Formats: sequence, C-alpha cells, structure tokens
Amino acid sequence: MSAKDPTFLGLVVSVSGPTVTVSLAESLASGIALIDGHMYRVAQVGGFVRIPQGYQDLFGIVSEVGASADLKSPSGGRWMRVELAGEALGNNFERGLSQLPSINDAVHIVTEADLKRIYGSEGLDQIAIGTLSSSESITVKLSLDALVTKHSAVLGSTGSGKSTTVASLLRSIVRPNQQGGAPASRILLLDLHGEYTHALADFARVYSATPQPGERPLFVPYWALQSKDLLDFVAGGLNENQEIAFSDKIQEMKAAVLAAGNFPGLDPQSLTVDSPVPFSIKQCWYDLVDFEMRTFNGPQRDQPALESAGDPATLTAPKYTPAAMGSAGPFLNQQAKGIRRQLNLMRSRLLDHRFDFILHPGPWEPALNGTVPLDLDRLLDDWLGHEKPVTILDLSGVPSSVLTTLVGSILRIVYEALYWSREKTEGGIHRPLLVVMEEAHRYLTGAKDDGPAADVVKRIAKEGRKYGIGAMVVSQRPAEVDETILSQCGTILALRLSNPDDRARVKGALPDNLGGLVDLLPVLRTGEAIVAGEAARLPVRCRVALPRPEQRPKSSDPKVSEAWANKRIAEGYDRVVASWRAQRTFAVTRDLGIVRFPVEDTTDSQGDK
Repeated sequence: MSAKDPTFLGLVVSVSGPTVTVSLAESLASGIALIDGHMYRVAQVGGFVRIPQGYQDLFGIVSEVGASADLKSPSGGRWMRVELAGEALGNNFERGLSQLPSINDAVHIVTEADLKRIYGSEGLDQIAIGTLSSSESITVKLSLDALVTKHSAVLGSTGSGKSTTVASLLRSIVRPNQQGGAPASRILLLDLHGEYTHALADFARVYSATPQPGERPLFVPYWALQSKDLLDFVAGGLNENQEIAFSDKIQEMKAAVLAAGNFPGLDPQSLTVDSPVPFSIKQCWYDLVDFEMRTFNGPQRDQPALESAGDPATLTAPKYTPAAMGSAGPFLNQQAKGIRRQLNLMRSRLLDHRFDFILHPGPWEPALNGTVPLDLDRLLDDWLGHEKPVTILDLSGVPSSVLTTLVGSILRIVYEALYWSREKTEGGIHRPLLVVMEEAHRYLTGAKDDGPAADVVKRIAKEGRKYGIGAMVVSQRPAEVDETILSQCGTILALRLSNPDDRARVKGALPDNLGGLVDLLPVLRTGEAIVAGEAARLPVRCRVALPRPEQRPKSSDPKVSEAWANKRIAEGYDRVVASWRAQRTFAVTRDLGIVRFPVEDTTDSQGDK
C-alpha cells in the first residue's frame, strides 16, 4: 500500500488474537489527516481503523496509543493498539472475525464513507440512539432484536445522564408518531423515583402505589406471592415450626377456596402453598390468633372460655377469659404454636396504610371466604394488554422494607405468566416483553442469600431469551449488582463512571476486549456513552440523542442558587406533617383534617395549599 494514500495510518507489527499493534506512519506526526475536505484526528483512543484483507475489510477500535523505542520505525516508535471487532464484505458488516491480519498489513483511517457502510443499514431491527462522538453526521444504530432478547445494561454515576438515556432509548424503540414505529411494543418499566411519568406520558400508562390524579393505583395481590416471601414480609423471622404453622393454614384456606370456586387449569391434587389462589389474610390472622389465645373450661378442658368473638374484617381479636394458675381453670391451649409476636406484626402490617397496595389490593382483595371480584387475568391485562406500548410501575411511594419483595413478586407474576403462555399469542414469543429495572443495585445485590428479586431476574437473564422476555438493568453502582445478572447483559451502555470498583465491574462485563476504552469512563461528557456488545455494530463512543426538554425525566438536581436567591414565601409546615402522616406527597390540610384524594379525582390538589 502506498503511503501516499491519505487514509494510510501505518503497518501491523504484531498480532495477538483480536489485539493488533500498529506502527504509525511518519506522515502522521501532526496527529491530523485531511481527507476529501474532512479533517480527522488519528491515533485517538476510541477511534476506528480499517485493515483491508482482499475482498474483505477488518474493522477495529483503538484502545491504546503510545511511543516506544522498541518499535524501530521512521515515526520514532509511535504506535497504537487496536481491538478488532468485525468485518465487512461490500456493504454487509457483521460482528466477529473470519480471519486475522498479517504482519506488515496496511492500516487505514475509517472515513465517514466507511462508517456509513457500518451504520447505514435500515430496517425495523435498527433503532437510532444518537451520533458518533467523533462524527456527529453519523447516526449510531442498535439492533432492537439483540438489545431486547440478549439483555442490556445502562450504567453510569449520578448526574451522568442515565435516566435521560433510558428515556431516549425507549422513545427510539417505540418511535411514537413516526412511520415504521413500534406500536405493539410491550415494555414494563420499574420506576423507583417517579422520574418517567412526565417524560413518557405520550405513550405510557402509569400505575403508582401512591397515585396522583391521572395515574392508576398499583395493586400487587399478596396471594400471588410465594408463601416464603409473603411470610417474611407480614410475620418477620420464623423458625421452622412457626413457618409450618402459617404455611399449613394458608394451604388449608387455599384448598377450601379451590373446592368452592372455579379456577380453570388447577387440579386440586397439584395445589401447593405457592399456587396463585386467593385467600383472606384477615381470616388467616383471625383463625391463627384465635387458636393461640384460646382458653378452656370444664373437666375435660374442651369448653372454650370465649367472652367476645371479635371480627376478622376489622382485625379485632377474640377475647377469652384469662387462664388461671390453679386447677379450676380456665386452662391455656397446650397446642398453641407460640406465634403471638408474629401475629401482632401481621396485624400491624395489615393496619399500615403504606402497604395497602399489596395487603389490600383493591378489586383483587379477597372477601373473608376467599372470593375475589377480579382474578389475575385482569391484572395482567392491565399491565401488559392495554393499548399503550409502555407500562410504568411507579414505586416511589413503596417503603424500602418491602421493595425487594415487591419487585421480585411483580417480576415473578409477569415471568411465570409469559413463560406458561409461550405457545399462546399473549406470550412472550409472539409479543416479546422488555423489562426495564431502574436503580437495580437496590434489589439485585450480589449477596449470597439471593433475594426474591435477584432470584427471578437471574431466571430472566439466563432463560428469558427463549421465551421473549428481555431485561434492561439500569444502575449507578454496577459493583453492587449481582455479577451473574450483569454478565448476562449482552449490550452495555456505559456512561460516566468515576468509582474504580464500578469501572472494574463494567470492564469485566463488556463483551469486547476494550480495556483502554473503559479508561475513558471518568471523562465522558454528560449524555455520552461507550456502547458495546451484541446490539452494537462496533464498540463506539456515542452521544445519545436528547429528548425535547418537556420529554426528559424529572431527575435533574434542584437549582440551589435560584431557590435561595428568591424571596421567601409563606410556609405552612402543617401541610408537611399532613403529607408525612398520610404517606401521600399531595395530601393537604383542611378544617376537617387530612384530605386523601381519590384516584378518580382529577381536580388540582394545589388549589388547597
């Protein structure tokens, strides 16, 4: 190759697998090349190179540059290290390599024309997410199929543009109001801070544990949870005998409901304590507390000393004559299980309004006999079957003590439903689902004892691809996310990361050998990402397209200087306490006390402030 070719960079001097070392030409001492009127900076970490191999061209990304006296070249020992990533035959580019270069093969600058060969393909599978940082005229596209089915992760420190990137990605996938959009998309977004309601309002339905006007209430029926998760939440720590006492009672109640009702597909012989069959947790509490508190009279100690019956509907315990120490009675129930403390916790949980969305799930709350107005089919239809392509589950009002259990339960309900319906048109194979998990480090930790959320997400990460269920993990602390889950993410979008532990985890999770590129993570600009993996044609440094200001998540920092410079206005801290007590951010005070706005109320709550 003639060194007069303006795209000529240098020659290959060593090959070690996909890693190639290139000796730079003397003509590039200035670090700048002028080609067809365009100026290119050469030998830049993150830049692309092309190595012709007959009819094919190999493409790679620069991961390291340097100068060494060991390389005897006219350029004074200037060199760069390149990680090969793919090859092109004509205009057909694909990841992977069918051959490797040889010593003294020529290496060339990748021009805009070359980049268009790589990123210029069209089709439903290609979604535009932004532009190359080094060439804003080149649109970066990702494979939608690979992004969803082979999972992905969006990682970046606070303030790096993570939430905006996720909103931009979802908008690129759905492409609302565009020709060739994806109106049948099915995306479930777990929003832990309530950031996306405003940003995606034009194509999303919102469910919230603390619904504001215009939002729908989020209900997760407790009877659809795994019994262990439910008991850990409502009864606290249980030893083996105590857990058996609760489980046997729940099994007995579910069996009675199944015998009395019609639940297609469920054989009574295959009923387990984990089967999603409704039962009344109030009646369960009442029956167990009645058994624990019971005292007896009579010579055979078989006549209950009941004074008042109580009421399971109001969580009023029965009252028995206290046991006496002598031989006259009343006598204690010798069969009691010793679960009074756990039953007291269960009652306090049932009375705590913060947990209404799970323990009093609206039309999915069973009556005392176990009958429910609505079954799980209506719940799944609400979450996955409506006309909007995105469902946002706003978990910002969920107490942290139940967050892991709740996320695990939601994902388990969705995964089990789509897994078992995989041969039906509602299943994930015929209509795939993308689950976006914000703040994943809060419930997908790498602890030895897997929580309910980590357990089900591992199943999605390992098996979801076969059943049309994809995961997008979003986190500001990748070092705290379970390593198994992160390693299954085929596409990584890494924004600015300054913590060395987080960078090390990203480096280990990247599907391409890009050690030098990872070192750029601390100096990326806001909204800029290194994109690598299955969905990307080449590992690339990309400037993610920003949505319009009114379509960005509400995740920006408060404007301290402006807020503190304004004149103070009248403040009423009675409203603060009202919201605190009501566990509602929009509660207000009136003469009659705290007002809780009903879900269907569309009036502006600001009017009473």
